[in-house]
Amino acid sequence: MQKRIEYLTNWLQNKVKEAGADGALVGISGGIDSAVVSYLIKRAFPDHSLGVILPINQKVEDQDDALAVVEGANLDYTGIELTIPYKETFSAIREKLEEKGDWNEGKSQLGGANLQARLRMSTLYAVASNYNYLVVGTDNAAEDYTGYFTKYGDGGVDLVPLIHMRKEEVREMAKALNVTDSILHKKPSAELWEGQSDEDELGLSYDTIDKYLRGESISPEDEKHLKDLHAKTEHKRQVPAGPERYKGE
Repeated sequence: MQKRIEYLTNWLQNKVKEAGADGALVGISGGIDSAVVSYLIKRAFPDHSLGVILPINQKVEDQDDALAVVEGANLDYTGIELTIPYKETFSAIREKLEEKGDWNEGKSQLGGANLQARLRMSTLYAVASNYNYLVVGTDNAAEDYTGYFTKYGDGGVDLVPLIHMRKEEVREMAKALNVTDSILHKKPSAELWEGQSDEDELGLSYDTIDKYLRGESISPEDEKHLKDLHAKTEHKRQVPAGPERYKGE
């Protein structure tokens, strides 16, 4: 695992250099994936790395896990509360769609969660522009395969160092990096609403997904569900689709 850490550290350094950037930043949720990326960018760019904490409906000082990550990694950070921008934007959308009689309350929770992710993405890029940094994402192999990320939200990044790592491998790397125990054993959650968890949303455990990604057998029901998730989220893993070039008559 130490060799893999070194490999990813060198890869980050090379990609940032190729882009003519000066360093890297990551949005920190307090979960294990963003913790690992935080430690990696600190290793790659000791003096040119930044963690960004972007709470919505909470205060920066209340983000205990995220703050534990920056402290453990000795990572410079900034915290920006996005509650007001989010509420104002979501309220404006809701008001106009209600006026049209088109507001769909049943889809509002997911729509609001995706708006939060996209607002965070826009904020990360604004901060990155200030420093001439690249934005480093936190998606792992399980999330990539299932499409468990918001298109142009947390999926909108420049680099994804963990993209080929199963969740179990991310945990192993976190241990090797000495990430704090509270993060290692935290229930995976994007924290998009109260009580939300990754595995509940996916309908599968990460252990099951990892098993499938290792090439091992899982139950027929789980395999079908997993393949269905992969198929319907294919568009998330592609550049925007366009038609074949029109050749005329």
